[in-house]
Amino acid sequence: MELTFFEIIVLIATGLLAGSINTIAGGGSNLSLPVLMLLGLPADIANGTNRVAVMLQCIVGLRGYDKHGALHREAIFPILIPTCLGGVVGALLSVAIPNFYLKPLLLLLILLMAVAVLFRPDIMAPDLDSIPKNPSKTPKAWVGLFVAGTYGGFVQAGVGFILLGALTAGLNYDLIRANALKTLCALAFTSIALCVFIASEIVSWAPGLILGIGSMLGAHFTVGKAVKTKPSTMRWALFVITSFAVAAGLLF
Repeated sequence: MELTFFEIIVLIATGLLAGSINTIAGGGSNLSLPVLMLLGLPADIANGTNRVAVMLQCIVGLRGYDKHGALHREAIFPILIPTCLGGVVGALLSVAIPNFYLKPLLLLLILLMAVAVLFRPDIMAPDLDSIPKNPSKTPKAWVGLFVAGTYGGFVQAGVGFILLGALTAGLNYDLIRANALKTLCALAFTSIALCVFIASEIVSWAPGLILGIGSMLGAHFTVGKAVKTKPSTMRWALFVITSFAVAAGLLF
């Protein structure tokens, strides 16, 4: 795919916004997926291409959260099991569904996730004194993580909100540690999905890598501020970012 200078700038700027939004909340793909489709990529290739940027952004974001001690290492393995299983299922479903049906389905999922976030912002505001639960001993949270992995493997847009819901409301994590684990989960199932999409030859590398440059920059600059933000401020930031992501996604 040949890109003009203007299209390159648009991709980097979109990646910068999407990477920042995904690092502190979710919904960045509400911007990047429509932009990739507006640049002429079919829905299935846009979906596969977007994963390149998301994977790069997650690597940078996860490294930043771990550097600041926000990653709960003991929970990594039990949390990754259901999300990775779901990621495999979701990616295979995405490849199996014909492109004719995928584009309206992607847009419908983005819209439904946007509405859910607007009407249920309280789901990501757990008690600050609560003790995190073990996913292996919390069936509802396990199922929630599997659903998040399946959704994330199928389409990235809005999966951060599902993960945050499972990690905060389901496992009682505060927003900072939930964001760190959310980034880990997203990296895991995105890597799985990307392998499936590469094998299916539905990844356009040039726009994906350019979008990834902006996404990595957004994640790098955002994660340092996120770990130093007060929980109350973080909730307001989450609400503002969510509203912006929803508005921009619906506009596109």
